[in-house]
Amino acid sequence: MAQTGVQLQRETFSCTICLDLLKGPVALSCGHSFCMNCIKNHWDTEEEKKIYSCPQCRKTFMPRPELKKNTMLAVLVKELKKTGLQAAPADPCYAGAEDVPCDVCTGRKQKTLKSCLVCLASYCEEHLQPHYQSPPFKKHKLVEPSKNLQEDICPRHGEVMKMFCRTDQQCICYLCPVEEHKGHNTVSAAAERAQKQRELDLSLQEIQQRLQDIDRDMKVLQQERKTLTLSTDEAVEDTDKILTEMMCLLQKRSSDLKQQIRSQQETEVSRVKDVEEKLQQEFTELKKREAELKKLSLTHDHNQFLLSYCSLSALSPSTHSSTINVRPLKYFEDATAAVAKVRGQLQDVLTETWTNVSLAVAEVDVLLTEPEPKTRAEFFRFSREITLDPNTAHTDLFLSDGNSKVALMLVNRFYCGRMNRFTLWYQVLSKESLTGRCYWELEWTGGGVFVAVTYKNIIQSWNSYQCGFGSNDKSWALVCEQNSCEFLHKGKCTIVSDGVSSRVGVYLDQRAGLLSFYRVSDTMTLLHRVQTTFTQPLYAGVSLYCSSKDTAEFCKLK
Repeated sequence: MAQTGVQLQRETFSCTICLDLLKGPVALSCGHSFCMNCIKNHWDTEEEKKIYSCPQCRKTFMPRPELKKNTMLAVLVKELKKTGLQAAPADPCYAGAEDVPCDVCTGRKQKTLKSCLVCLASYCEEHLQPHYQSPPFKKHKLVEPSKNLQEDICPRHGEVMKMFCRTDQQCICYLCPVEEHKGHNTVSAAAERAQKQRELDLSLQEIQQRLQDIDRDMKVLQQERKTLTLSTDEAVEDTDKILTEMMCLLQKRSSDLKQQIRSQQETEVSRVKDVEEKLQQEFTELKKREAELKKLSLTHDHNQFLLSYCSLSALSPSTHSSTINVRPLKYFEDATAAVAKVRGQLQDVLTETWTNVSLAVAEVDVLLTEPEPKTRAEFFRFSREITLDPNTAHTDLFLSDGNSKVALMLVNRFYCGRMNRFTLWYQVLSKESLTGRCYWELEWTGGGVFVAVTYKNIIQSWNSYQCGFGSNDKSWALVCEQNSCEFLHKGKCTIVSDGVSSRVGVYLDQRAGLLSFYRVSDTMTLLHRVQTTFTQPLYAGVSLYCSSKDTAEFCKLK
């Protein structure tokens, strides 16, 4: 009998949320008591709905009740603790704060075993038996315990919402299409769930594929960092051996070179780490999204599935290249070779030629350069609007359409600043310099045109025949005529076999030293590609032949 009394005291003075003895007890108007902090935390989770309920009897309160400590109950619990009373061990049958309580149980409620979509009620194991034994209940739909059964009831008609309005993207009952959803595209909730499930499965497949791609690329980047470190150490060792032979005269340069290589290593490793961090972040986000979608896919309640699915945010696009090209190079071997080459030219090295060494180190590029685009749509990602600089134009050239079009007028026009413009060739440069990855298209008419990329200092020889595009080492030009096409650089001509095009696309990756010319039609046809090292800022250039019908226009790309 004494044990029964103690057990009764434990249950009487225990909080049904934390299942421990009451701490700072408060009593609600429904008569149930809880710890102050427990009921506060419980109501904080219901803050968005602005409807607050008793965790034990589910009575609702609006607005949120003001909580006051029950002094008499607090004193009573304190006195009972002095007798050695402790909280009763948790009974796995009783519903805790995170469990769904049985709607039939009176007093302390037990955990729900199943929820019924027909009864719109939740039942513990004992009160669920009629659904298994009584024939009228056997047709009811039983699902996993749910706290949101009331959300399945149509607020207008009080019927179970078993349909879905695709027009308004919401769950409805069978009466809704007769009134406010009349004429809308409606289907059963199960049919809509099946379609959304297929979309969800496709999203899962995409996420899983992207996770595999990121995992693969992260492994490649990790290996690349190791290779970069090994190449750096090897370069430092080799160059140090060569420079040691120069003794005192090269001691300072040796120190400078080591510092420069190490600095470049830090820069490249930092770039790799930045990409790794971004990939890791996207990987984590995708794993989280994958878990959410898998959890949602297991939801048995169609309406709950659809409500949750419709609230999902769109999957963010991938932020990384799907392919990382591996280039197994010894990154600093060019620097080592440059040092060996200048070993016998001490005076020149200490004055002018040392620049070659610095450039060789700066050319190190760790595989993060994206591959050249393949389709016109991919090229458009790097499109640049080109405007021509009137201050560089030959006086017989006429610029129009916002300086995007040039024509040969053969009538000397007045331009100021002759020392900064071309005088022997019908040429003009772009106003903007070209950095990073750029793409533009030029359409021409007439006898012919030079589509060029050049350093701006070419104009310093404005009164020399050597300033013509392609006639020097400062410019690269595709020469297009009515019946032929050729590439010109340093005065050397290369015949382009793919023929003529009235519209030419130019792709430039200034950092990677890549310059490509394309014939633009329904498809992109490569005419000529150049792989070099650009040491100065680049500008677009165009040169016309000597016909009054010659025009060239930089196209506006959408």
